Amino acid sequence: MDMILKTTCLCKKFKGQTVVDNVNIHIPRNSVYGLLGPNGSGKSTILKMITGILRPTSGRIEFDGHSWSRRDLDNIGALIETPPLYENLTAYENLKARTLALNLPESRISKVLEIVQLQNTDKKKAGQFSLGMKQRLGIALALLVQPKLLILDEPTNGLDPIGIQDLRGLIRSFPEKEITVILSSHILSEVELIADHIGILSSGKLEYESKIHKNADLERVFMDVVGSARGEG
Repeated sequence: MDMILKTTCLCKKFKGQTVVDNVNIHIPRNSVYGLLGPNGSGKSTILKMITGILRPTSGRIEFDGHSWSRRDLDNIGALIETPPLYENLTAYENLKARTLALNLPESRISKVLEIVQLQNTDKKKAGQFSLGMKQRLGIALALLVQPKLLILDEPTNGLDPIGIQDLRGLIRSFPEKEITVILSSHILSEVELIADHIGILSSGKLEYESKIHKNADLERVFMDVVGSARGEG
């Protein structure tokens, strides 16, 4: 299988404490990969290493067939934690500021607004957006670079059911546009509807990785894996 990203023995330590412990992840190209785990299991730390926010303590990250380097960030878009928005600017103006900072063509703005369905927001300021609209604008910012890989950390956090449904449809549309998605979440029912493959982390270790099988009970798999890793099985 063609992997756009994989890690080998990826480790991260903070002040001697191991937070990510020899993780080997395999992300198939043009798929949605759900990275699951309880709070504190290392999900965000792994995503921050892939996006260059944190440096691995040891191990290897391969992107698109070669060892990861900072140049690869030209092909990786990310929304980690809160969208970095100027609340006094419109959606278009937020995107214009980013294109200027990254020296990208302004023509990208209308394209990404259409992808995230914010093309009709006109003069409405981002501060007046619903949480779901802010998340979609954050994704639009990440899409400006035309990424091969899009990383979303807990993208449905705090959204109402309509916002979650809208975001689900948006994320599912990306593989058809040749964009691979890695998303972290602790909402198992959502991941079951969105992802093609999953990895389950517990205490910094990848304890399970598989394609999602039809009619699989993801909650049972998750509880079995995490319980067993904690010695509860």
